Amino acid sequence: MILEENMAAGADLSCPFITLEDNYDNISTAEDESLANVKHLTSGKPPRHHSAVQHCVTSARLLSGTDLGLDSAGDGNSSPSNEKMEFAPVLHSGCCAERGPKDYMEDEHICINNLVDHLGETTGCPSPQALYGVFDGHGGTDAAVFVRDNILTFILEDAHFPIAMEKAIKSAFLKADYAFADASSLDISSGTTALVALIFGRTIMVANLGDCRAVLGRRGRAIELSNDHKPNCTSERLRIERLGGVVYDGYLNGQLSVSRALGDWHMKGTKGSACPLIAEPELQEMILTEEDEFLIMGCDGLWDVMSSQCAVTIVRKELMIHNDPQRCSRELVREALKHNTCDNLTVIVVCFSQDPPPRIEITQTRIRRSISTEGLNLLKGVLDLNT
Repeated sequence: MILEENMAAGADLSCPFITLEDNYDNISTAEDESLANVKHLTSGKPPRHHSAVQHCVTSARLLSGTDLGLDSAGDGNSSPSNEKMEFAPVLHSGCCAERGPKDYMEDEHICINNLVDHLGETTGCPSPQALYGVFDGHGGTDAAVFVRDNILTFILEDAHFPIAMEKAIKSAFLKADYAFADASSLDISSGTTALVALIFGRTIMVANLGDCRAVLGRRGRAIELSNDHKPNCTSERLRIERLGGVVYDGYLNGQLSVSRALGDWHMKGTKGSACPLIAEPELQEMILTEEDEFLIMGCDGLWDVMSSQCAVTIVRKELMIHNDPQRCSRELVREALKHNTCDNLTVIVVCFSQDPPPRIEITQTRIRRSISTEGLNLLKGVLDLNT
C-alpha cells in the first residue's frame, strides 16, 4: 500500500487526505488503470462490500447564438469587451454507481450531454441542451426507474416549457408523481428522491427533491446548488408539523428519512390532499461563467461521509492531473467506500470546459512588522547569552 499526502492546488483544504493504492478486484471500469493517488480524508475501516461499478462518459459543446446563426443585432451588447466575457460551456461528463454495503442497488441516474441528439429535434432553447439526474430509490427500484425514464418527457411536454421553466419543472415533478400512482403494474409504495440539472446555453437550473445534492466547483470553492430535505431541518419540520405530521428521531412520521419524495403513496393518501410528504422540488438557477469549472451531483451515500468542499477539492485536483470526469466520479465513490458509507453510491461529474482547471496563484503580500523596545532588548539579551 502506498501512502502519499496530497493537496489540491490553490484550495483551502479543510479535509486533509492521504493517497492510498489498493486492490479493488470487483470494481470494473471503462479504463483498467490503477489510480496511485486516492485521497484519505480520515482513518477508518475498509469498505465492507464491493460490487460492479457502472460508468458513463460523454462530451458535447454548448453552442452560442452566434454558432447557430441567430440574429443578435438587437442585443446592443456586442462590444469586444462583452464578447470576451461571454462564456460558452463545453460539456464533458462522467458518472459512477456502486451498490456499496447494501444488498441491493436502488439508485438510478441519467446523463444526456446533448438533448438535441438524444431527442432528434430541437426544443427552442439554446442548443444543445443537457440533462443530468440522480434518483435515490427506497423500498424498491420501481419509483426511481419510473422517474428516470419519464421525467424528461414530462418537462418537455409541459405547457409552460420553455417559456416558464420553473413552472414547467415543478409541474413535471407533480405529474410524474401522479402518473406513478396510476401505474398499476408498479409498486407505488416504493419511493425516490430526485436531483435534476438542466443546462440551456449558459443557464443551469437545478431541481432537487430529497437529500441528493448538487455542488458547483468555482475556482476551488464549493457552491451548493441544492438543499438537503431532511425532516429535522427547521423549515421542513415546521411544514411537516403544520400539515399534521411528526418528526420522530429524524424520520418523517417515524418512517422516512427524507421530507420530500416521489412515490411513497402509502404515506400520501389521495391525490391532491394535503400531506407532510410532498413531491415539490426546490429550484436554483444561475448563469455559468468561466470561473465555474464543474458540477458534482451525488446521492446521500456520498454526502453522509464527505463535505461539499472536500468533494470539490478532490475533483479539482484530479482534473488538474488527468482532466477526466469519469475518473473523478470513480474517485469520489472510492473515497466514500473507504469511509464506510452505509448506502448506495451514485456520482456524476460535469465539466464546463475542455481544459483542466488552472493552477491558482496566491499573491504574497509584504507585511511590515515592528518590534517594541522591550522585545528588542529581550532578543539582544538572548543573543548575547549565546555568544
